[in-house]
Amino acid sequence: MIKSASEIESRVIEIDLRGPQGNAFNLIGVAARLCRQLGKDFNEIQERMTSGEYENLVKVFDDEFGAFVTLYR
Repeated sequence: MIKSASEIESRVIEIDLRGPQGNAFNLIGVAARLCRQLGKDFNEIQERMTSGEYENLVKVFDDEFGAFVTLYR
């Protein structure tokens, strides 16, 4: 199926932090995939994500990928 390119921009990843998608390992995995797709340095972002508690991990994730991912609490 061929779709309009404008639909690409409207696609947003949604993650419910209260469920299994919100665990730290999943968020790091999503970050790795997005880094590959966006050409970002995953090692640097992973280091920042894991340099503190869970709230730090979520904040760094949101700072880096908030334009592409909606997080719910």
